Amino acid sequence: MKQLSNAAHSANEPYIEVVEPTLVTEAGHCAALFAGLQAAAPDLTFRLWVDRRAQLSSWETRHVWLRPVFHRRLRKIEAWLLYRRLLQAGTPIFVPTAGYFDLRALDFAARVRVPERRVFLYFHKLRAGARRTRALQELARRQPDFELFGTSEEIVDRLRAAGFAHVRRVLPVLAATAPSTTCVAFRHLLAAGAARADKGFAKIVDLVQLMASTGSQLPITVQTSGDHYGRYDEQTLRDLARLRKINYPLLRMVQDTLDATQYAALFPGAVCLQPYEPAEYADKMSSVTFDALRGGAPIVTLAGTSMAHIVERSGAGIVLSDASASSLLQAASTAVAQYPQLHARALAAGAQFQPQASWAPLLERLRAARAA
Repeated sequence: MKQLSNAAHSANEPYIEVVEPTLVTEAGHCAALFAGLQAAAPDLTFRLWVDRRAQLSSWETRHVWLRPVFHRRLRKIEAWLLYRRLLQAGTPIFVPTAGYFDLRALDFAARVRVPERRVFLYFHKLRAGARRTRALQELARRQPDFELFGTSEEIVDRLRAAGFAHVRRVLPVLAATAPSTTCVAFRHLLAAGAARADKGFAKIVDLVQLMASTGSQLPITVQTSGDHYGRYDEQTLRDLARLRKINYPLLRMVQDTLDATQYAALFPGAVCLQPYEPAEYADKMSSVTFDALRGGAPIVTLAGTSMAHIVERSGAGIVLSDASASSLLQAASTAVAQYPQLHARALAAGAQFQPQASWAPLLERLRAARAA
């Protein structure tokens, strides 16, 4: 672990320690998340702890100090060691993609109650069975001053029910600026984001197969990039093999992980397909939903998901009761036929999700921590 040093910053520039062990390049979810945060807070200075292979030299500025230290296989041990040292150093710690591990590791690294305005954790998912709930309750008793944030009301409610007093919601809006929406005509169906089983990738492949067999004339773009390290789950590997064998001239596969500008350009003129698994996304929110709405892209999704609640309230898309290929194709065709109306509703809904407003609850607390 590299020695802590603040030589790069003057005493007048206190910084926030940001721990993101899987951040490697400027492409992907973790990078877009931090880029959105930094764009919304140009007054804050961050020391960013990332994967040792990180290719982020363009990020290192007066307000962003890079520390590439994490090894992929050792990152949990290294994170615990880093947390112990950062807690001793006394600077605020922010974990943008926190999990249950980070809660436990910070508590164990501290060994005593951590003072207020020191630890900030942002949860994008948080499962809690009976055993986990009891553990969360114990952690809340030991560390009542941890400040926690969740992407969905379900995550926020779960943390509050465990006894954490400082819990707020922060929407996962990634893009720093909304893409151009001058193109209001339909361009393509879109399955955006990493290819994963829980995001219904198999259903997207089934849809493309049906479109090919029925002679559909709808263009479709499918992102096929993997996770932070380019990996895929076994089911998705099989589905990728299926997808590559389908002869559909109007299919465009995007294998490379996109940077923020390229990613944002996918949404204008799109119908965004999100046939995510309800069991996985009943209490979890996807940033793709907000970026689609901000780009004016109507959404097709499944009942029982967090994104379905937004679509139902805004009228900016179609919510399905089943995710069969025929149902997806019918819904997509309906969305294309009604594109001008749905596009307008998506833009209206997306206008509520601007990065500065979305990050505000967290930035308010980080500024308070910096000033302490």
